[in-house]
Amino acid sequence: MEEATIFYSSLALVFLFLGFKFLFQSKPRQENFSPSPLSLPIIGHFQLLINPSLHRPFLELLKKLGLVFSLQLGSRLAVVILSLSLVEECFTKNDIVLANRPNLLLSKHLCYNHTTLITVLYGDYWRNLCRICTIEIFSPNRINKFYGIRKDEMRRLLLKLSRNSHEVFAKVEFKSMFADLTFNNLMRMMAGKRYYGEDVTDDSEAKDFREFIVEVAENGGAGNLADYLPILNWAGLIDERRNANGENMMIDHLLTLQESEPESYTDQIIKGLIHVLLLVGSDTSAVAVEWAMSNLLNNPEVLKKAKEEIDAQVGEERFIDESDIAKLPYLRNIIDPELWDDPTSFKPKRFENEGKYHGHKYLPFGMGRRASLGALIQCFEWKRLGDEEIDMTEGKGITMPKVEH
Repeated sequence: MEEATIFYSSLALVFLFLGFKFLFQSKPRQENFSPSPLSLPIIGHFQLLINPSLHRPFLELLKKLGLVFSLQLGSRLAVVILSLSLVEECFTKNDIVLANRPNLLLSKHLCYNHTTLITVLYGDYWRNLCRICTIEIFSPNRINKFYGIRKDEMRRLLLKLSRNSHEVFAKVEFKSMFADLTFNNLMRMMAGKRYYGEDVTDDSEAKDFREFIVEVAENGGAGNLADYLPILNWAGLIDERRNANGENMMIDHLLTLQESEPESYTDQIIKGLIHVLLLVGSDTSAVAVEWAMSNLLNNPEVLKKAKEEIDAQVGEERFIDESDIAKLPYLRNIIDPELWDDPTSFKPKRFENEGKYHGHKYLPFGMGRRASLGALIQCFEWKRLGDEEIDMTEGKGITMPKVEH
């Protein structure tokens, strides 16, 4: 008992000493260093970020401190930049200086020990991954090759909605609908497999992955990930495509390149690319389309104008196509958000005369997702369930989903 008392007393003295050290010891600050709010001992500014919607604290700090400020996150000093021109300067003129990312626990356990494209350190390995993505995955030729898959998945969704709403209005749950559409698109392009839909008999693997994606999205911006150690085994999927004969899916293409350049296309590199594409591409795209449709239902005049534009430019004799997007400026404005003067208001008209930052807009989803939203507007009449507007409160997660009810 006496030993325990001595131990806890000593521990309290250590924390008290550290607290006084942080509070009263003056720290040399560099000239012109970015402003910083008052911090607490040991934890620094973590208490300011305790909010399910991580962007909210940054908005409040922006109002108080300006477009550039610093935060002490435990032992790490972080500089937050909320100016588009400064961000451009950081990642163009000073891109090599800022090319590396910190080796966080998240990237260690989710990204093959910091070896995927979004976490690897700058160097030859990083350059090889960039080359693979630019030439073999995201080239216009590869994207166009999978146009038929995107079109087929959209057709399946439209047919399902049409059957469900043949005689009366049908209730639609956006979140799962867009998540299924996005994930099927990605998986068919990579491995030729559908995981969701009426023709899928065994969806256990898909359910497991959806739960995993939700967990990553919710906890990806969190600081305490010590117990968050999910494991994905992509080896089975790669072996399946290695032994398969048929369409040349993305994995097949990478495995073919592996035969001629084994050092550049190892199994770990291929698994890491699949991992990143699914993690980054599935939840972000589905969330963005859900936000767009929810905003449209809360702004029926905008929805009406978008439908009128589609009817005038595309007509009613055929479905909207990806190639039609170029001649649908109002639809593009709806789903093409930039840094806004009034970010809480839904104003597609703001983009009619785009400014000097045209080349640096935030594009949350690509041409296929634009066409998906356009097809939903074109083919169906949409209404809210009641007079009350859809709740636009942000939920928990790094991708900023809508709140669950």
